[in-house]
Amino acid sequence: MDELDILAIFAHPDDMELSVGGTLLKMKSFGYKTGALDVTRGEMGTRGTPEIRAGEAKNAAEILKLDVRENLELPDGHVWLTEETRTKMVRVLRRLKPKVILTQQFDDPHPDHNHIAQLVRESARQATMQKYDFDFGQERIEIPMIAHNVFSLRVVPSFIVDISDFLEEKMRAIAAHKSQFHNPNSTDLETRLSQKGFLDQLENRSRYYGGLLGVKAGEPFFVRETLNIADPVALLTRPMNIYS
Repeated sequence: MDELDILAIFAHPDDMELSVGGTLLKMKSFGYKTGALDVTRGEMGTRGTPEIRAGEAKNAAEILKLDVRENLELPDGHVWLTEETRTKMVRVLRRLKPKVILTQQFDDPHPDHNHIAQLVRESARQATMQKYDFDFGQERIEIPMIAHNVFSLRVVPSFIVDISDFLEEKMRAIAAHKSQFHNPNSTDLETRLSQKGFLDQLENRSRYYGGLLGVKAGEPFFVRETLNIADPVALLTRPMNIYS
């Protein structure tokens, strides 16, 4: 396949939708090639089997209009930064050649999430080194820009993407993972995600970040690198929240 413009890399089959689904929908509407890499199959999850979750991920990918969705199949609950995991990630990045990567926030309380943030950053750098994993026969890539989804309200975003026109579709993609959310007839143990009202809380979070822009809904990101702004006038004269 042709290279991707933007690739979302998250731990479990529903994490991408919960975090950056609106941004992926918006980028697809601009004509960009979009993809997702689930790092684990979610087999440690309290609800749903890996097979059920794989089917739900496929349905959600169709709603998000993704060009590709793959699973790295690292062990859920045991994702570590090792030479093996880094090599597996490098090979995917070299094959898909994303220009931009969206991934987990550092210091997320879930260990897999936090380790993936570091794994992605190191793998993206190693993928640019021609002699790394040389015998596998892949060419080096240009280093992709990495944006971390903001999980904690205590982290100030570098930027927020206006997803107002895509909030409903984002919520439909999330709801495709129905094994994970509230079901009054389920006998499974309850989790934070399966609590009644969780999806309303999630939508309200998108509306909060949108409110910072003065729009309906938004998704926040943190970038470690200094951003290269080609046109500061165009950037700074965009509509802003007049109440800031």
